[in-house]
Amino acid sequence: MYYDALKTFVALADIKNFTKTAEYLHISQPSVSLHIKNLETEFNTQLFLRSPKSLKITPSGEILYDRAKQMLAIYDQTKSDILTLQNEIKGKLLIGASFTIGEYVLPSLLVTLQQKYPELDLEVIIGNTDEIVEAVQLLKIDIGLIEGQTTNKDLIVEPFMEDELLLVASPSHVLAKKESITIQDLHNHTWLTREEGSGTRNYLLHVLESNGINIKSLISISSNQGLKEFMTQGIDGLTLLSKNVIEHELKRGTLAVIRLEDCVFKRSFSYVYSPIMGSKKNTSMFIKEINNKWHI
Repeated sequence: MYYDALKTFVALADIKNFTKTAEYLHISQPSVSLHIKNLETEFNTQLFLRSPKSLKITPSGEILYDRAKQMLAIYDQTKSDILTLQNEIKGKLLIGASFTIGEYVLPSLLVTLQQKYPELDLEVIIGNTDEIVEAVQLLKIDIGLIEGQTTNKDLIVEPFMEDELLLVASPSHVLAKKESITIQDLHNHTWLTREEGSGTRNYLLHVLESNGINIKSLISISSNQGLKEFMTQGIDGLTLLSKNVIEHELKRGTLAVIRLEDCVFKRSFSYVYSPIMGSKKNTSMFIKEINNKWHI
C-alpha cells in the first residue's frame, strides 16, 4: 500500500538515516529500502542521493515530500472522520420498559442519554413484563427492561439493578399501627396487586404462596399509580410495591410501611434483548450505559 511507502519516505526525509528510520517506524531496514525503491520506480525518478556518510533528498524528492505530507494528512483525517461516523450514536432507539422501571427508574438514564447523544431519537414503550418480553421477541423494540422473569431461551437476559419491595398499606390500616408484625399477621387480609403479566404481581403471588398466606380477597389494578391511589384513599388492603414507586408517598405520609420481622423482599431488574438486536450500535451503547449506572 502506497500509504506505508509515503509514510516511510517522509520519515526518511526527516531523519536522513535508514537504520534510525526503521527503528522509528518499527520495521526492518530492508523494508525501508524496499518502500523507497517502489516509490522511485512508480515516479521513475531518484528521490535520495546516497553516499556512505550522508543522505540528501533530490529536487524530485522535495516535490514528493510536500505532496506526501498533504496526502498522509488527508488520509489520516479521512480515516478519523469515517471512524467517528461509524461510532456516532444517532437514529432511533426503541426501549420497552415494565411499569415500575419505565415510570420511576428509567427517566434518570434518559436524561443522561439525551445529554450525551443529542442526535439520538428515543422512544419508550411501557407495558407489563409479559408485554415487553413479547415485544422483544417479535423485534418490535430494540431492548426491554423488566422486573419479572422470562423463560424464553431465545433471548438474552441480564440483571442490572437490585430492587427492594416494601409491604405497604394505608396509614389507617390495622397493621400499620404496629411497630412490627410476623408472617402470621398477614393471614386473612385483602391484597391489592397488579394485573396478570406484571412482574410485581408474580412476585407478590410467589411471596403469598411460598409462605402459605391465606388471603381474604384479591383486587387487581393495572398500574402502580392506580394501586397507590386506592391505598391513599384508605382502602383496607395490603400490597408489595417497589421502594422506587412509593418514595414521595412515604415522605408525605400518605402510605405506611409495615415492618415484617426477619423478612426483606428483593428482586432484580433485568434487561432483555434478542441476539439480533444486541449487535446494533445503539443497543450496545444502551447496555453499556445501563451497566455503568446500575450494574449489580
